[in-house]
Amino acid sequence: MQNDIYQIKKLLNTKTGSYTYYSLPELEKQGHEIGKMPFSIRILLENVLRNYDDFAITKENVETLLNWKPEASDKDIPFKPARVLMQDFTGVPAVVDIASLRAEIARKGKNPDEINPLIPVDLVIDHSVQVDYFGTEYSYGRNMDEEYTRNKERYQFLKWAQKSFSNFSVVPPGMGICHQVNLEYLSKGVIQRNGEVFPDTLVGTDSHTPMVNGIGVIAWGVGGIEAEAAILGQPIYFIMPEVIGLRLTGELPLGSTATDMVLTIAELLRKYGVVGKFVEVFGDGLDHLSVPDRATIGNMSPEFGCTVTYFPIDDKTLEYMRLSNRSEEQVQLVEDYCKANLLWRTGNEEITYTDILELDLGTVEPTVAGPKRPQDKILLKDFKPKFIDVLHQSFGRKYLKPQEQLTRWYAEGGSALPIVVTEPEIKQDIKIEEKIEDGMKMVAVTMGQEQFMLSDGAVVVAAITSCTNTSNPYVMIGAGLVAKKARQLGINVKPWVKTSLAPGSKVVTDYLIKADLLDDLEALKFHVVGYGCTSCIGNSGPLPAHIAKAIDDHDLVMASVLSGNRNFEARIHPQIKMNFLMSPMLVVAYALAGRVDVDLVNEPISYDPNQQPVFLKDIWPSNDEINAVMSEVLSPTQFATSYGTIFDGNETWQNLEIPDEKIYVWDDNSTYIKESPFFNNLPDEPGELQDIKDANVLLSLGDSITTDHISPAGAYNETSAAGKYLISRGVEKADFNSYGSRRGHDEVMIRGTFANVRIKNKLASREGGYTKFLPTGEDMSVYDASVKYKEAHIPLMVLAGKEYGSGSSRDWAAKGTFLLGVKAVLAESYERIHRSNLVGMGVLPLQYKTGDNAESLGLTGEETFSITGIANDIKPLKVVEVTAVKKDGQAIVFSAIARLDSKIEIEYYRNGGILQYVLRQFLKA
Repeated sequence: MQNDIYQIKKLLNTKTGSYTYYSLPELEKQGHEIGKMPFSIRILLENVLRNYDDFAITKENVETLLNWKPEASDKDIPFKPARVLMQDFTGVPAVVDIASLRAEIARKGKNPDEINPLIPVDLVIDHSVQVDYFGTEYSYGRNMDEEYTRNKERYQFLKWAQKSFSNFSVVPPGMGICHQVNLEYLSKGVIQRNGEVFPDTLVGTDSHTPMVNGIGVIAWGVGGIEAEAAILGQPIYFIMPEVIGLRLTGELPLGSTATDMVLTIAELLRKYGVVGKFVEVFGDGLDHLSVPDRATIGNMSPEFGCTVTYFPIDDKTLEYMRLSNRSEEQVQLVEDYCKANLLWRTGNEEITYTDILELDLGTVEPTVAGPKRPQDKILLKDFKPKFIDVLHQSFGRKYLKPQEQLTRWYAEGGSALPIVVTEPEIKQDIKIEEKIEDGMKMVAVTMGQEQFMLSDGAVVVAAITSCTNTSNPYVMIGAGLVAKKARQLGINVKPWVKTSLAPGSKVVTDYLIKADLLDDLEALKFHVVGYGCTSCIGNSGPLPAHIAKAIDDHDLVMASVLSGNRNFEARIHPQIKMNFLMSPMLVVAYALAGRVDVDLVNEPISYDPNQQPVFLKDIWPSNDEINAVMSEVLSPTQFATSYGTIFDGNETWQNLEIPDEKIYVWDDNSTYIKESPFFNNLPDEPGELQDIKDANVLLSLGDSITTDHISPAGAYNETSAAGKYLISRGVEKADFNSYGSRRGHDEVMIRGTFANVRIKNKLASREGGYTKFLPTGEDMSVYDASVKYKEAHIPLMVLAGKEYGSGSSRDWAAKGTFLLGVKAVLAESYERIHRSNLVGMGVLPLQYKTGDNAESLGLTGEETFSITGIANDIKPLKVVEVTAVKKDGQAIVFSAIARLDSKIEIEYYRNGGILQYVLRQFLKA
């Protein structure tokens, strides 16, 4: 009770027992207007009240939240989540760091058992399955076999961690996607622990963690660096947020889906600008949205740019909890606590928001987004003309209708049977004939007895994937019904389309089987390829060899259609230049059409065997049809069955051998797992802060540089810096695996930093991970240049434009930047997580003052930069002086903001990183 500074700790009596809690109504009785606060702020307030210790969380922190104003403030607030969620790509390097901390503690003569997660951590292995096999019954089994072959060493390490660390659980491969597992199983809504009850809260090492905002859980994505600090007992600090109210009215019209809704919201919120802000949803439209619909919106918070998109707990929440097999005791606890503590939505609240945006759900139309950003909304009816415009503007191609192309082909002397042949079993030459030069590119392909024309705009990947939509039974059953109707009408997917179905959990497969729809999807070659992120994380796998050859030899502009949340350049597949997000139902439709330049509203999607046209309306199910199937097949039984054995894993997982040691035995021959270089023989005290002098620019970049550009997760070739390194270590190209799978090895990841094949560095003469080594003017890889700069003892900087670091919460985008020798990044604006991660790695994020940028200041990136004002009197958001000296000696002097946003961030920066700070604090204690 000594920490109960407002004397508000009360007893909640429930059917399952009595629990203490921190009562917000008691605060209201003391004169505070809690009822006008956004629900999300109430939860943060409860968090600081409960965790107050007058050290890490002070009375000033509590009063900052207690006095929340719509305009927010620049004061920092702490947050101690109840638990942490990880996936394997981000989780492996985090566990490597914690294991490395243990090793350093042991070297310093301390007890390594003291380094353990202090709060529960759930790691779901979901990002490593790749779509090598598709369109067959055996696809799932063989992809799983390949996954274990590629990742055995990583999985042994994670299984060791599960055994070695307390408070740490691992969901083995093949069970689901972390966010869907979190929504359907892990999230409690309300937690009771040690006789106390409080809101379920978490942070996750994946930017789509806000998906569980849809079930009333405050959660957001952080970098692995911040998550590790939370695991080790440190609060996460951030500036008091503004809260934008999103009022939803009406309900979705016939033909529109939750996917169309979320893509509409993405455009709305991006145009308004919600980066770093909270969004809270209210209005009578909520009464018509199920938790899966809400979760679809919450999932794409990072695409909007906001921290959370919060949906308060109400009757719909309890309805979903019962459906997903939460115990009645747990559901009752959620209801009792939320109603007792001002955390229950009635719909009659009068909340004060920073600003209010509105959307009438009745205006939502069928929508897609692309070709390279989730917020680039395109109405389905406008998709064809938009594609034609992008094809011309971005790729310089003149659009020709397919029949016009064929006519022109033969008029220009194309062969009667132009051929592309690739038979993997028969080693023979591949021949490609292509005659169109100033129009759309077209290639004729023959594979065995099958012949087709492949041209710009063809769909070569159609993936029903990701937690965004596979968690939503409405659109998944809808996709099954589209397949069923297409099958009944005798139409099929085109032969050049690589299809895949990657559900977010086995619940999806269970209800599709029960509805007798999985057979229809499989008849169109949408076989289950795995339970994981697959295409959305870049694990689309290789395209069929004859398709890949045609694309490479003739620079074809291919498209992918996917039900995911990410479509950044080169993310889905390096050979695919256009990527479009859409509902699972439309993914099936475009796989049937085989092209994106089809007006599905007015033109036939295909022709049946009798050459009768089949239109989208002919295969599109009604709301009543979908709801009827849902009512028949959805029950708690599916969830109980799927999650009853979630931690068991298959026989391969169970047979993985692991060591017993508490200190991990690092294998010098490993190219997957290596001790982190950040803590080895760390000095007991940090050095003094230093100004940056005579730095060169490693990369000069434009707007919307994502963490995919900085730290790719997908494939790479043998000519890349990472590929050359692995070959030098005796690794065959076939065994490269993805960047994401090797995130536990800094030597691979440093070579993959800024190595995206689509990154555009203004200093380089070509696209990709290249730069100019300024002292000599030579072009070389970013990694090779960084080595030469280190040898010359020249510090480095990165210049960038707006929204630097948007995308996934990749710790290696910051770790790699640090290891390359970059001391500071100068950008117009930052995405929240990446800025925080840079600070967490001891890299200084600088921000131009409003109105300034590289162009307005005349910066080319070839100047020598010095930054003063760091060494003396550093304080949050301090304005520092930057001097850029051109080759002719002319100096450009301007001011910039050091984005160290709080006092604790200054301490992290002073210590060279957040984990270095935690380690030193532990050693002092």
